[in-house]
Amino acid sequence: MSVKSEVQEGDTLSTEQDTYARIKFADGAEVVLRPDTQLKVASYTFNAAKPASDSMVLDMLKGGLRAVTGLIGKRNHDAVSFNTSTATVGIRGTHHGMLLCANGSCDKLLTPEGKKPPDGLHIDVAEGAVVVKNNAGETVVNAGQFSYARNANTVPVIVPPAQGIRVVMPLSISQNNATGRGVNKAKELECAVGGA
Repeated sequence: MSVKSEVQEGDTLSTEQDTYARIKFADGAEVVLRPDTQLKVASYTFNAAKPASDSMVLDMLKGGLRAVTGLIGKRNHDAVSFNTSTATVGIRGTHHGMLLCANGSCDKLLTPEGKKPPDGLHIDVAEGAVVVKNNAGETVVNAGQFSYARNANTVPVIVPPAQGIRVVMPLSISQNNATGRGVNKAKELECAVGGA
């Protein structure tokens, strides 16, 4: 990707070490990818005049992200989902974070208790709610709550805030400011995703 790259349905986006990427979707949704993350745009259809055809399905293969719901999710929250190997996350008008740890991929991160995060899917919700669902069941995670799903066959659970993992982004990324080194203006540091 480069600045102002267009992302198409079916594309897999990857970030490298120390690299973040901000993706703005045509419906106003935003996703920021952490370093060492892979995200596939499995399905994306948005037509402002035809809400019934809306669809946004993102497959997070590894890593972490923060996402804010756009018009698709506001019109029909069932039309938006984030899939991982551990669970599917459905939105309810949200701002949330997801971190998928597997095979030592989160060894450089520390929990609030100073430990490495265990393998599995970690969720934090800043606004709205998400539904975390897998083969074993589902859990609703509301604003201010944290969730953890060890694997696809273990029920996702709510974890106490002291044990929860909040997916954080540098302030310059979360506010879309260009404070790092680069050749473009802040308003150009984004990739756009269009819909049919």
